[in-house]
Amino acid sequence: MGTHVTPLPIPGAWKIETPRHEDGRGSFHEWYRDDTVHAATGGSWHPRQANMSVSLRGVLRGISVVTGAPGQSKYVTCARGAVLDVVVDVRTGSPTFGRWHLERLDEDHHLSLYLGEGLGHAFLSLAENSMLLYLLSQPHDPGRELRVQALDPDLGITWPPEVTVHQSAKDRAALSVAAAERAGLLPAYTL
Repeated sequence: MGTHVTPLPIPGAWKIETPRHEDGRGSFHEWYRDDTVHAATGGSWHPRQANMSVSLRGVLRGISVVTGAPGQSKYVTCARGAVLDVVVDVRTGSPTFGRWHLERLDEDHHLSLYLGEGLGHAFLSLAENSMLLYLLSQPHDPGRELRVQALDPDLGITWPPEVTVHQSAKDRAALSVAAAERAGLLPAYTL
């Protein structure tokens, strides 16, 4: 089985499945290939920063979105543990505005997600010390990062009730999607 790329129901987001090869030494897999992502995105992707986060069970990070131009695309994968990773369309004018898509990323299934510019991103750690790796199209600029509340009832993201959620103070104080839209803070849909 080769790499398989599937568009998600939110325009500008894809799921990338990569095969794992095992032998007596262990396993190997390519978690990122530039040509694969370029083919899916039309060649607009150029990673410029790599990040890693480690989260305890129940940590909910995001929803984060980069505003202004240039936007920021993300390619994410889970190297250890397991997370519920959510793509949220917070682009004003988008036909899927306010919709979200959830995927389980874990160390066993070799899935990655690509999120185009303007899409929101959040994840919930399902295991102790889950490690998420990110490739970013633009270096992180805290002045252009917006947080939207991941527990916003209007979004209605289905987080598992058996996991006690822990958010940072910054994430707890995040605006609802409606408040961010009223304030003119959300990115515009440009596809």
